[in-house]
Amino acid sequence: MKISPYINLLLASTAVLSSCTTKQTVEKTRPNILYIMCDDHSYQTISAYGSEVSKLAPTPNIDRLASEGMLFDRAFVENSLSAPSRACLMTALYSHQNGQEQLCEGIDTTKTFFTELLHDDGYETGIVGKWHLMCEPKGFDYYHILDDQGKYYNPTFKSKETHGKYVQEKGYATSLITQHAIEFLDHRDKSKPFCLMVHHKAPHRNWMPEQKYLDLYEDVEFPVPATFWDDYETRGVAAHTQKLNIANAMEMAQDLKVPELCDTTTAEGHFSYVCLMGELGRLTPEERAAWDKHYGPRNKKLLEAKLTGKELTVWKYQNYMKDYLRCIKSVDDSVGELLAYLEKEGLLDNTIIVYTSDQGFWMGEHGWFDKRFMYEESFRTPLLIRYPQAIKAGSRCSRLVQNLDFAPTLLDVAGVKVPEQMEGRSLVPLFGENRDTVEWRKSLYYHYYDYPTFHLVRRHDGVRTDRYKLIHFYGKGGVEGATPNMLKPGTRENRTFNMLSKANYFPTSSEDINYNELYDLEKDPNELNNLYGQPGYEEITKELQGLLDDYRTKLNVTEY
Repeated sequence: MKISPYINLLLASTAVLSSCTTKQTVEKTRPNILYIMCDDHSYQTISAYGSEVSKLAPTPNIDRLASEGMLFDRAFVENSLSAPSRACLMTALYSHQNGQEQLCEGIDTTKTFFTELLHDDGYETGIVGKWHLMCEPKGFDYYHILDDQGKYYNPTFKSKETHGKYVQEKGYATSLITQHAIEFLDHRDKSKPFCLMVHHKAPHRNWMPEQKYLDLYEDVEFPVPATFWDDYETRGVAAHTQKLNIANAMEMAQDLKVPELCDTTTAEGHFSYVCLMGELGRLTPEERAAWDKHYGPRNKKLLEAKLTGKELTVWKYQNYMKDYLRCIKSVDDSVGELLAYLEKEGLLDNTIIVYTSDQGFWMGEHGWFDKRFMYEESFRTPLLIRYPQAIKAGSRCSRLVQNLDFAPTLLDVAGVKVPEQMEGRSLVPLFGENRDTVEWRKSLYYHYYDYPTFHLVRRHDGVRTDRYKLIHFYGKGGVEGATPNMLKPGTRENRTFNMLSKANYFPTSSEDINYNELYDLEKDPNELNNLYGQPGYEEITKELQGLLDDYRTKLNVTEY
């Protein structure tokens, strides 16, 4: 067992009081771990990051982690999609290495999960909430996990005690996940350090608020992003053919809760209607009455206004933001409840607390919602870490970090040797005040594979440095681009592919692509001006292409 320097310091101080350190005393000095991860929580909607939107919808409990710990300005994912991101978290391997390139099947369960290493080294381990990997949780003493994506209202969970069956529980998903997290903390073996992973469903699509917050932000008008009406003029096919636009891809029933304007005669409209009714059908009569009391008058007003064009698009944006941020309010409450519990139990200062998301999310930038692209709002994820034993309150880090680094970091602070095969790096050297002088990576690699499927984002990989980003888009278009797993009968990818094909979701023709985009993030942080092929950028293009080629060779990437 490799003990990191500050763990050695703690053990040495304990030795002053006792000439021999028992195993139990060592365990008590090892830090507890609380890892909180949301699904699709954008950094733009955490007020510690300072956006105009977040000032109107503050997150005081999440902000506390920043004011008492460290906020990371440049944290990114390696594949902006839920299950691939989670597989990366558990294995510290890239998607093509851990097998989880797409949304459903794929993870290689022979790979080591970092929780297995913690468990074997004396940690009591638990996970509550969204798992979303098609395997049983590995390396956990306790789990209480949602069915697949999970539902917001009266959701179903399974645990070791339910013997593989999902059992419905009464309540709101965020509150129930918090409740089960505290149950784990209450009943754990208190002679051991713990690692608890709290994975919220919120604020994943379709943004269903907790009953008590249905009217929150009702009179707030959120600022429309500067790039909201982006026409993608300098960008390639991928930006023009995606289905991420709030204007035409956001569903009136599923997303905006207006079934009255849902065309159920189309396959897409029918699917949207079924998604909404599936959630509402879980409500009790009293809960449904509260729901109707909020959305009924709003929808009636919309129908009477008969909005079209840009006015309707802005209405969609405003109501998307309100429901999304109502979900975040419940998450912020949860963080406050967990902090209060740790404080009450005297555990707060010996617990490293990580708050993050499985990827970024668009809050109307470029007119989009969702994620998947390597563009900043999707690629970048929030990351806040509170750990007073090693991090000075109010710290900020601008080094390039990635979700590959989370597992090595948690192993390092626990004093567990980080396996050589893990691709990530421990963030511990960045915790100190000399973080800007620490030898650290100069670039990041990204790869997105999941096409053709929901949102039609084309396959791409790329490299990002402090200042520049090179993205390579590639692959056959439309149904011709289907992966073997999408065409394999019996797989979930195949069922999704067939459903979308029958719904005419894929365009009748979609070209094969092989092109690059280049951005100067210092001069063009909104990534509006693709510089690839423009005079004066030959040297930086050559340098970035060399970096990208090196990543592909080093990581044995065979698809690009």
